[in-house]
Amino acid sequence: MTESTPGRSAAEPASPVLSSPLVDVQGKSDGRRVPIDRVGVKNVRYPISLATPAGGAHAGPRQHTIARIDMYVSLPHHQKGTHMSRFLEVLNEHHDGLPSHDVMNLCRAIRERLEAEDAHLRLEFPYFIDKRAPVTGQPGKLDIEVVLEAHASGSEPGPDAPIGPASPGFTMTVRVPATSLCPCSKEISAYGAHNQRCEMEASVRFFPGKRMWIEDLFAIVEGCASTQVFSTLKRPDEKFVTEAAYDNPKFVEDIVRDLAMAMEADDRVSWYRVGSENFESIHSHNAYAQLEHAKSAEPQ
Repeated sequence: MTESTPGRSAAEPASPVLSSPLVDVQGKSDGRRVPIDRVGVKNVRYPISLATPAGGAHAGPRQHTIARIDMYVSLPHHQKGTHMSRFLEVLNEHHDGLPSHDVMNLCRAIRERLEAEDAHLRLEFPYFIDKRAPVTGQPGKLDIEVVLEAHASGSEPGPDAPIGPASPGFTMTVRVPATSLCPCSKEISAYGAHNQRCEMEASVRFFPGKRMWIEDLFAIVEGCASTQVFSTLKRPDEKFVTEAAYDNPKFVEDIVRDLAMAMEADDRVSWYRVGSENFESIHSHNAYAQLEHAKSAEPQ
């Protein structure tokens, strides 16, 4: 017969009793005098909830997805290690959803909880855009890749600084599939021209007080390809898309220059990096181009 403690069932485990405080090994000093730029947790899979244009920033329909999250802080030379569990503690405080306008706040919370000079946050996730076929109007969803990045530092402006996507430390990136058609092939061929899928990428930062929906940036980027891609196409749609690409041939250089011109014309964007990779259909290699530019001042 097994004895049990009064007031507790035999099946209930006893609570552990600590005879002395546990040693904080991470908090010990380190004599090598080598600071670390980034230390933390990588590739955390976590559910997030994103605001959509239909619902606005704080209410209405939201899109739920799964993000891969990286969280890092800087570590001074005198500290042995960081406290890994604190990253997840901060993240779990946002378990009801992590809208894009809250990414900078989360990054700042990580820096404060870890008592670090710098904090870095990166979220990468699939995002779905509703797209109807160009002729028949068949409904479909196009998946794109989105990356939200934030950097918070001790040298940031004070508590009255912008806390949303307008913050200087916030970057939004979209990777958009599309179609490109080779101008040279069209010019030299008696009939037809080779075309291929391409993946366009744009990373942007914003002027203070400005913001942009994922859908906004997607539309800008998609419009710079030879033509769009769709998840559902009937024969009339396929004819339209094929001919649209033929009528709008672009080298990878054309795509990137058009992307740059679109970013220059957008008064929300303060900095951008744009690129395109064309998955060649008649070569064993891909074609690629990229450029980066920071605007000198906000347009008046």
